[in-house]
Order: sequence, then structure tokens, then C-alpha cells
Amino acid sequence: MGTPHNEAAPGDFAKTVLMPGDPLRAKFIAETFFENPRLVNNVRGIQGWTGTYRGVPVSTMASGMGIPSIGIYSHELFHFYGVESIIRVGTTGALSDKLKLRDIVLAQGACTDSHFAHHLGLPGAFAPIADFRLLEAAVDAARGLGVDPPVGNILSSDVFYYKNGGGLEWAGMGVLAIDMETAGLYVNAAEAGKRALTICTVTDHLATGEALPPAERQNSLHQMMEIALETAARMAKG
Repeated sequence: MGTPHNEAAPGDFAKTVLMPGDPLRAKFIAETFFENPRLVNNVRGIQGWTGTYRGVPVSTMASGMGIPSIGIYSHELFHFYGVESIIRVGTTGALSDKLKLRDIVLAQGACTDSHFAHHLGLPGAFAPIADFRLLEAAVDAARGLGVDPPVGNILSSDVFYYKNGGGLEWAGMGVLAIDMETAGLYVNAAEAGKRALTICTVTDHLATGEALPPAERQNSLHQMMEIALETAARMAKG
């Protein structure tokens, strides 16, 4: 089969895919957590891997940065490769003063300044939300690992280098954090009738200017990946 962006064959992807932004992070997930990982896609260096975790088939593939990029890759996984669930695992910048560095945030919903959903031709503004079963499984998995994650709304922005505001205006509406992908992923999952969830680690705080150094980022991301993998395992076992 294949697409212009994915050379994998039918059946190469598991029903659940963990999706970081960075191809090297996808490689790290596969080599660190998977049993018998194999590379199934490397078009444009966007690595896709499939293996098993605790005996459950699972895949990981990079999304690249931004809604247009994750929009392409998630659409193809949902529509052309039979993927049922995508769990985004990424970094986020905190907006809320209730968050601190290293917190793991579960995105119940995603506000956005993107016009991505406009191509659907809906007569209003679509509200992108996570799949409840995935969200519920992730909360249980996190608590099982000793983490009580903040759950709530985040902002998916098309802008990284803001000239004005930096997204902090959204904090007054209870928005916890900011990324650049989740709203697009949730829109695609809804359109395809599939499941999606974002699990993010706070590596920067926009209100305080704090940021994790590179070595500490990796340790925090490791825990986030474990929660996502435990979520995938729980979903597979019903």
C-alpha cells in the first residue's frame, strides 16, 4: 500500500501508536521499551517502529512539529493503516500557575488558534476533545505508577515564536498548557471515528521562565512514555 509519507505495508502498525514529535524519540521508545522492535517506516526520516510491550502489540511513529504535520501522519494511520488509537507523547509549556516543571498533563480538550478544522465545512467551531476511555485508562495507569496527573484543557497553537502574549492570555480560562499538535490530532480522530489522547510533560513554564535542562528532560519524558505504554496495554486487555 504505502502513501507519499509512509512506506509501511498493511499490518505493519499495531492498533495503538505512540506519537512523539521527534523521530529520534520514536526510536528511543522502540529501543527502550519494545520487545523485538522493527523499523516499518523511514520516509523523510519520520521513523515508525512496531514491537510489543508486555506482550501487547504497539507502535510508535513521529509526528513532526505542528498541526499540519501531525494532521498528515495521523490521518494516514487512521484511514490507511487500521490504527484505532494514537497517544501523543510530547513536551508542553505550562501556562497555569498550578503547574510546575516535570508535571505530566493529560489533555482532556484542546483550544486552538488554528483553522485546521475548517476544511470539514462544519457550520460552527468544533471542540476537539480526548477519547474518554483512553483518558480514563491513562489516569489509572498514571496513578498506578505513583503519578496523579493534572487533567484539563490545553492550547494547541500554530505559533511558537509569539510577538505578543505568548499564549498566557488563555490561562485565565483555566487552560493548563500549550503545545502545537493536539487539536489537529483530536479533530482527525473524531473525523475518523477513532481514539486519541495527548500526554505531555511540562519542560518549560511560560509564566515563570523556568525550563528543564536537557538531562532532566529525558528523565521526565521517560515516565510519560511509561504511562502511555501502560495505557496502551490496558486498552488492549479491555
